[in-house]
Amino acid sequence: MSLPDYKPAGKQASSAISQSPVVQLNVGGHLFSTTLSTLRKHPDSKVAELFAAQSKLCTDAQGRFFIDRDGSHFGAVLEFLRSGKLPTEKIQEVYKEAVHYNITPLIKRLEETPELFGELVGRQQFLCRVPHYKENIEVLIRIARAEAVATRHSTIFICVLQTEEDLGFYDNAINSLEADKESVVTFGPWKAAPSVRDLLDCVRMDIQSRGYKVSVEPHVPERSFLAKSYNFFYKLTFTWW
Repeated sequence: MSLPDYKPAGKQASSAISQSPVVQLNVGGHLFSTTLSTLRKHPDSKVAELFAAQSKLCTDAQGRFFIDRDGSHFGAVLEFLRSGKLPTEKIQEVYKEAVHYNITPLIKRLEETPELFGELVGRQQFLCRVPHYKENIEVLIRIARAEAVATRHSTIFICVLQTEEDLGFYDNAINSLEADKESVVTFGPWKAAPSVRDLLDCVRMDIQSRGYKVSVEPHVPERSFLAKSYNFFYKLTFTWW
């Protein structure tokens, strides 16, 4: 884990760290006041490393130590260093900051919260068992963007095969589909308890987390007395405006 490059401010900044217990911070435009003992509370963290006695940080025009990173959630990190208090909102965003600054106690405490526990231990462990899940999400977004020219909606078909038995019917199922077969994205099979609906929820959540408006609904094929229909297919619809 690496920190962004900082331009040294010379002896003045270095001596300020060693002489004053109170520190004025500018983290990406967000201003904070704290003490050296707070910043050095966890010696193995990157925050403590930044404010080690021999460290050289750049300063802003007012002489505040400057960290070139979005400081929107640094206040929650600083509050934990001060009091051990955990944030009650924006848990995932604070978690990313804790990982960046390598504050191990905060990382572990946040991972025990219901929100992150469910995400890391439940959902992510399930998705690790779905072959090529992350790659398929990228493919879905790429296809949708390619089909977005002069249209309000992009519709993509996905095929979900939960079991090995489902996989055995794949060729017949894909041949029965009246849509463009080349652009169908297939998920599964997987060996885990979550259902097809759980997987579809994950697909929707992960695409929406990228800022896209998307909906998922079952594909209802045209009924035919001569051909068997399969319930493996779903329509993923992106709305652009």
